[in-house]
Formats: sequence, structure tokens, C-alpha cells
Amino acid sequence: MDVNALVQNVAIYALPVLFAITLHEAAHGFVARHFGDMTAYAQGRVSLNPLRHIDPVGTVLVPVLILATSKLLGGPGMLFGWAKPVPVNYSALRRPRQHMLWVAAAGPGANFAMALGWAAIFKLADALPANYFTEPALRMGQAGIEVNVVLMLLNLLPILPLDGGRIVASLLPARLAWRYAKLEPWGFPILLVLLFTSALGVILAPLVALSYRLIGTVFQI
Repeated sequence: MDVNALVQNVAIYALPVLFAITLHEAAHGFVARHFGDMTAYAQGRVSLNPLRHIDPVGTVLVPVLILATSKLLGGPGMLFGWAKPVPVNYSALRRPRQHMLWVAAAGPGANFAMALGWAAIFKLADALPANYFTEPALRMGQAGIEVNVVLMLLNLLPILPLDGGRIVASLLPARLAWRYAKLEPWGFPILLVLLFTSALGVILAPLVALSYRLIGTVFQI
């Protein structure tokens, strides 16, 4: 892929990646506030403004590098990134163990909603008469579905500190949840090993394919 094509590819993915990562975090803050934790609200993080959530490395540099290596060097193509984590004080929730589940699920839920939104954009662009904006809208819609499905499934993996790990911890009996929580320092190294050995792609690929089929069935695309 030449440089111009790479720039076009990054431009197509820019908005989907930006909103997928940052609104994921904002959703955690919204739900935490709903259940009584005002920590994120006090820090101005309960906001739909992406600028409040951008991490220069995780939101910008890492996704761009992954896109570049996947297109130019044939490296791993599994998009990966993060925003500034929204602070949540779980002990401030009205019912900490029960409400932790909903706070954790809010991020993947936001990605699911955005995947449906991008699918609607793709469907609309495909249905309207072809014009100058048709191809960019189709490609951006496709990218939005891909990014949000991958981030949703990635975050649902039962590995702390991912959202899936928080959900599992909230469902376990207290003693098991405490033991499970002690594994959290190993979560990020485990995730990096899975990513760079391509095991993460093997785990997620069938789930991503199933999600695509479900969305395609709903929108007839």
C-alpha cells in the first residue's frame, strides 16, 4: 500500500476509532453517576466530548501504528487502543457489587450501539444514489462496524481490568471475587501476549464473524 492509500485508510478509520474508544469511557461515567458515584462527574469526564477522554498514545498513536503495520508490513491487524480510563469509585455505588456489573457493561454496550449506528450509515449510503460521498460513507460505515465490534468483544474478555473481568467479578461469590481480583496486575501483560502472538485474533475471530452476520441480517447488508 502506498503512502496516499495509507493516509486515506487512516482518515477513514479516524472518526470510528475516536468515538469508539472515547464514548466507551464516557458510558462508564454516565452509568456510574446514575448509580451514585460522582467521581467521574466531578472531574468533568461524564461528557460526550472526545477531547475529555483522548489519550495521545492509546487513542491516537497505537491505532495508527497498528493500521500502518497491518497495511504496509503485513503485521497484526487486530485494532487495539484505549482512552484515559474514567475513574470509578465502586464503593460509592449504591449497591457496589450489583451496580459494578452495569457500570462495566456500559462500555461494551456503547460500542454495540455505535456498531448499529455505523451499520445504519452504511445501509443509507448503499441505498442512496451514488455520489461523491458514497464510497467514503460506505468505507467509514464498514470501519465503524469493525472497530466497535472488535472493541466490544475485546473488552468483554473475562480478564481484569477489562470490562468482562469486572462483570465476572460482580457475579462471583464474594470470596471467589476477592481471589479473582488479585489476578488484575497480570491482566495487561496477558492481553499484550495474546495480541502479539496473534492468539487474540484466533479467540475473537469467530465471535467477530458471528457479530457481522447478526448485524448484516438485521440491516440486510
